[in-house]
Amino acid sequence: MPTFPNSKAIASADYDPTTRRLVIQFRDGWKHYTYYNVPASVYQGLLQAPSAGRYVDTQIKPYYSVG
Repeated sequence: MPTFPNSKAIASADYDPTTRRLVIQFRDGWKHYTYYNVPASVYQGLLQAPSAGRYVDTQIKPYYSVG
């Protein structure tokens, strides 16, 4: 599970390519959210983003359902 030590917002992320499920653990209260039908390319974008928190806010939250 990749971690984001330089992110103030994101602690870690776990991705399952079979189900296309992305689980993100946030530092704020250590809450975690599961996003569904996330393409692998979006997950790779998160791993490569200069700001993981900003990437989640602009590229994941607006487009993928959360559970």
